[in-house]
Amino acid sequence: MRKIIFMALVMLFFSCEKNETNDLLPDIDLNVFIDMRLPMYQKLQIQGSWMYIDNEGINGILLINKGGKMPYKAFDRACPDNTCTKKMVFDGSLKLKCECHNVEYSRLDGSPQDNSHTRSAREYNVFVLDKFNIHITN
Repeated sequence: MRKIIFMALVMLFFSCEKNETNDLLPDIDLNVFIDMRLPMYQKLQIQGSWMYIDNEGINGILLINKGGKMPYKAFDRACPDNTCTKKMVFDGSLKLKCECHNVEYSRLDGSPQDNSHTRSAREYNVFVLDKFNIHITN
């Protein structure tokens, strides 16, 4: 019985997928705290809202309140193939867009929305600390 449990744990350990991005962007350290009581961030308390956070990440961050159990998503605005100097744009719909390559990426998981590109938008981890504070990190 111990051998079976041990083998199951070994298989579980080796089958876990490491969460890595498939972009060509440089590695950076990201550690951003957002206090939504501040006037510039208050709208983020509303489901469906979003905003750009400049001077963070590689080319700024798009932060979205999508609602639900894990309400926030954060994506870098840098194009995943690292050949575009323009920031990706978001119009409040379901997609971010790299204007250099005319490629759209899902706001749900960052995946490209056509078959011409395979790299996803860089997504950052968002932790809800309490009702008004969130932490964005990689």
